[in-house]
Amino acid sequence: MGPEKITVAAPSQSFRLRCKSLNSLRLRRIFDMFDKNGDCMITVTEISQALCLLGLEADVAELASMTQSYIRPGNEGLTFEDFVALHESLGDTYFGFVEIAEEEQQESDLWEAFKVFDENGDGYISAKELQVVLGKLGLVEGNMIDNVQRMIGYVDTNHDGRVDFEEFKVMMRATILPSC
Repeated sequence: MGPEKITVAAPSQSFRLRCKSLNSLRLRRIFDMFDKNGDCMITVTEISQALCLLGLEADVAELASMTQSYIRPGNEGLTFEDFVALHESLGDTYFGFVEIAEEEQQESDLWEAFKVFDENGDGYISAKELQVVLGKLGLVEGNMIDNVQRMIGYVDTNHDGRVDFEEFKVMMRATILPSC
């Protein structure tokens, strides 16, 4: 079986975060991850490469078609502002916006983020799992298990060598949510 093909499926509550500044931060990180050459612009090729690294297969022609109307004349790719506009359009068109209590939404968003790191689904993020995800994202820490273990240690309040969902929530809320 080959890589998973991207298709638009049922609405995802985590597609758009309720906190505008948190959503902007998340989009900025995604944009920077896609912008491999650091020119503050992401091309269709860079988007395709990033999706492949995440194990998602995307047809380059479909990506080009989807993004073309968001690329400003004279540019080779999407600026961050163009990327945000594309994201908002996709959200409005395909995912809608489900009204739920803000606390429930934050919990859901955090759970979705946690599951990205908890690759084996055991309810914990181990140093090895964090290292794998960092490596997939092309971050240098993906090659340094000692640094990854230190990262885990900063968050691991019960000192069991791994991060559970409660520890993850405390860390995320302490570093991100207060800025909303």
